[in-house]
Amino acid sequence: MPVGKLIQQANMTMILRYSPTSPYVRKVSVVISELGLSEQIERIATDPWNPETDLAVQNPLGKVPTLITDSGQVLFDSHVICEYLDGLHCGPRLFPSEPKARIQALQLEALGDGVLDAAVLAFIEAQRRPEAHRWAVWASRQRAAIDRSLAWLTEHMDLLGGQLHMGQLTVGCALGYLDFRLADLNWPEQYPGLADWCVEFSGRESMRETIPPD
Repeated sequence: MPVGKLIQQANMTMILRYSPTSPYVRKVSVVISELGLSEQIERIATDPWNPETDLAVQNPLGKVPTLITDSGQVLFDSHVICEYLDGLHCGPRLFPSEPKARIQALQLEALGDGVLDAAVLAFIEAQRRPEAHRWAVWASRQRAAIDRSLAWLTEHMDLLGGQLHMGQLTVGCALGYLDFRLADLNWPEQYPGLADWCVEFSGRESMRETIPPD
């Protein structure tokens, strides 16, 4: 069930430029679902790798997700978009206001984003870069960062409990992306406690409806 009710007008419409396999888009999409904002979002599929895309006209970084608000403001970076969306309802915040809880949620979000960054770089190195130009040391560095992060999460499982917050959502999306793009890591076997948490968290409606296509 959505965590809050809208405090904006019911006829507001925003535009989300997205790619269905982007983990950062999934992070935003999960937030949209959790906040009950799906009816207020028009989605435009965008391939940021296409040299003919006009995405850079709106987002100078040329990345998805990019959100255009109902007032025409363009927002980019998944954290910025998620925090903006979290201000559109009057329910419990995904970004807590209490200082200690907020810092914990933000740190967990940062770790999840870091895992995503490393996983995306490792995937690009192995799948998108021409074989002759691949750098094994670079790829190993990214995988080592992922492994250290999962070990840290295992030691701080308490941060994954309690009221739903942005850190949990980001970690859930990060672990899902590892299964999607780097299944050879076989991380659930190394971190069974974290894997159990992921299985339970992935049962949320917002996570089920945002699973990327094969």
